Amino acid sequence: MTASSASPDARTLTAPSAADFEAIAREVLAELADTPFGPAIADLLVRVDDFCDEEIEREMELESPFDLLGLYSGVSIDRQSVHDVRTAPDMVFLYRRPILDYWCESGEDLHHVVRHVLIHEIGHHLGFSDDDMEEIEGAD
Repeated sequence: MTASSASPDARTLTAPSAADFEAIAREVLAELADTPFGPAIADLLVRVDDFCDEEIEREMELESPFDLLGLYSGVSIDRQSVHDVRTAPDMVFLYRRPILDYWCESGEDLHHVVRHVLIHEIGHHLGFSDDDMEEIEGAD
C-alpha cells in the first residue's frame, strides 16, 4: 500500500455539519461549566451559521465573510444593568464556513479551533477586550 492510497480522497470527504459544530460547542460549554466562568455562561446561547449576515459584514467592514469566525451578540456582563430592558438573549455565533476554511489552512484539530473561537467570544460576553484576551493568551 502506498502513502497516497492510504490517505482519504479529498473529493469523498464531507465537511462537518452545523450539528457537528453544535456538538463541539456543547462539549466546550460542558468543559467550562466547572470553571469560575461557568455561572456566567450558563444561559449563553450558541448558534451556528455558515457566515455572518451582510449587515454585520458591512458594520465590521470585513473584506470577506471568511474574515469572521465568531461573534458575540448581547450586552457584556460588565455593562448589564437591572434597569435595562433586554430584548434579545446573549448569544455567540460560530461561523462554520470561515472556521472550516481556517481549520483546513491551519491543520489544527477542529475541536481546538471551535473551542478557541467560542472561548474568545465568551470573553467578550464577560467584558474582555480583544487586547485583554491577547494578553491572557500570551501569558500561557
